[in-house]
Amino acid sequence: MNLELKGKTALVTGGSRGIGLAIASAYCEAGGNVMLVSRSAENLERAAETLKGSGGEVDWMVAHVGSSEQANAAVAATMERFGALDALVNNAGTNPYMGPLVEIDDVRMQKTVDVNQLSVLVWSRAAWAASMRDHGGVILNIASIGGLSVEPGIGWYNVTKAAVIHLTRQLSFELAPTVRVNAIAPGVVRTELARAIWENREDQLSAHIPLGRIGEVQDIAPMAMLLLSDAGSWITGQTIVIDGGTSNQPSGGVQ
Repeated sequence: MNLELKGKTALVTGGSRGIGLAIASAYCEAGGNVMLVSRSAENLERAAETLKGSGGEVDWMVAHVGSSEQANAAVAATMERFGALDALVNNAGTNPYMGPLVEIDDVRMQKTVDVNQLSVLVWSRAAWAASMRDHGGVILNIASIGGLSVEPGIGWYNVTKAAVIHLTRQLSFELAPTVRVNAIAPGVVRTELARAIWENREDQLSAHIPLGRIGEVQDIAPMAMLLLSDAGSWITGQTIVIDGGTSNQPSGGVQ
């Protein structure tokens, strides 16, 4: 497979840690350049330092993913720094609320939508207008298996991830043939965002995963590389589930 990315540039939102940083690291190791974006300058600086010398060039910029103005500014900064924008990874996510849908307050409801759902369109729109409309490119959205199922506690988060899955399909249709748009739907991965899910119950969770463990960020990066590189040149509009087999379980009552 051709995973060579020398001379290519990716912008990764939520790129200072977790899945975003793992994807950025793999992209750099393949020779690509990366612009990391998140809200914390300290975390970004630390992340950029870990990537230096791994292959491609690295830069970073503080931005809030829910802001159209900051999205436009980050895309412009990427173009100025690297001269191109070949790939956009919409990875940033949040989950400020755990509980029934009918009990969520307006503030946390809107924040989850802004970060998880609206940012996908905001940043894709910025990348399209600045570069991809004329030069093509690849967009990768990080969804969740929660967007494909029903479960207690994180229902509103899952609703926004279901929207990401449909946004992926719609954008892939509208932006073809020059831009490919795909998504990855991870299961429970050992990230800070998912800490409330796996911490103190990892053994319990692992017992219900066919492959026997929760995911690591390194489990997600290889598929991301396939979708971001020319090796995935005939894949678009798809959501790839990476969950250790979690979603491939017998239905209720089947033994």
